[in-house]
Amino acid sequence: MVWSQTSPEYAKLVEIGRPPNIKKLFPNSRALIVSGKVIDRALLSKGQSMTIAANARNQLIIEGVLAAAQKAEAAVIIEIAKSEGGSISYCAPNCWDLARRVDAIINQNGYTIPVAVHADHYALKNEKDLAVAKLEVPSMFDAGITSIAIDASHQTDDKNLLASIAINPFIPKWAGLECEVGEIKGDIGLSTPEDALFLVQGLNAYDIYPDWIALNNGTTHGIQASSTGIDVRLTARIHQAVKPYGLSGAQHGTSGNSSDRLREIAQKTNTTKANIATALQMISWGVKVDDYGNAELDEQGNLIKVPGQGMSEELWAVILADGQAKKLKAGDYKQFNLPYENKILAQPAEVRACMIREVEKFVYRLLTDVLMLRVAHNWPMKPS
Repeated sequence: MVWSQTSPEYAKLVEIGRPPNIKKLFPNSRALIVSGKVIDRALLSKGQSMTIAANARNQLIIEGVLAAAQKAEAAVIIEIAKSEGGSISYCAPNCWDLARRVDAIINQNGYTIPVAVHADHYALKNEKDLAVAKLEVPSMFDAGITSIAIDASHQTDDKNLLASIAINPFIPKWAGLECEVGEIKGDIGLSTPEDALFLVQGLNAYDIYPDWIALNNGTTHGIQASSTGIDVRLTARIHQAVKPYGLSGAQHGTSGNSSDRLREIAQKTNTTKANIATALQMISWGVKVDDYGNAELDEQGNLIKVPGQGMSEELWAVILADGQAKKLKAGDYKQFNLPYENKILAQPAEVRACMIREVEKFVYRLLTDVLMLRVAHNWPMKPS
């Protein structure tokens, strides 16, 4: 059942479900923007399901994902990473306007699904990053972020813990919180239960209770170089170890993993949040992808554009020529999101509609067929 924005039931959800910053920013809005905690609790209640956290590298991705979520009756997360949309970034949507974009699209279309707005991979690599974070993180919540991933995993385990503790006073208690171990530890092995327990137990000792934990479990980001992918058995073992502490899994880098593997993650682990970025960018542009969401390349290593899909052939020719002139690898074309955003939005309406439609089709299948997420309107609005 899908309620309308004018129904009494939906009005009640909007009244009790929106966090304080969203109420303050959008007092007259009908958009059900919620804390990431709400999304996580709903999925835990349903069981063996996860939703996507879609990286909003361009405006049309946001529109396509929200359209698919409404059609699927699914709660979703719209996110942007610090590297994508922070103070130094390569995408037009950013940590300070993402909530406004989401709110506008939901109200314009009358959508009624719950949506969290997440700041992904907020990296703390050193003391300087921490000092900046103490200023930036509150400003992001002022701008409508409702969930955040603190990623100090570039540091040693002890410094990861200390940085995560130091930034926590600047994160609202009601907000969704993600922590991370081992994301850049590939050279010294995958994450272990001991790694995860060290971080989680250390945070709990300081009265900090994350909703998600992200692992180095075989995933990578961007275009995949191999089909090895995510180690589901390792993931399940770590999730079992931290289960007494109330954490769910956040799976990074789902682009490049097959539908079967994603179904297995949903069924056999405690994952509720599956990040997807590169695949959505490529699909919105009209680049050919396989079932893994992985961009296909020609013999010269160039991205393959599907005729009649995504952006216009003329604009694609300009971008491809620019990439070749700069000698960019296929995975580095993400750098073109910011400089070409306005050119993409300046295309004819039918081209923009095609870009949105391709994202919607991909995400709808992912939500309903792969992640098995069809959520009725019974999510808890006040997470414990």
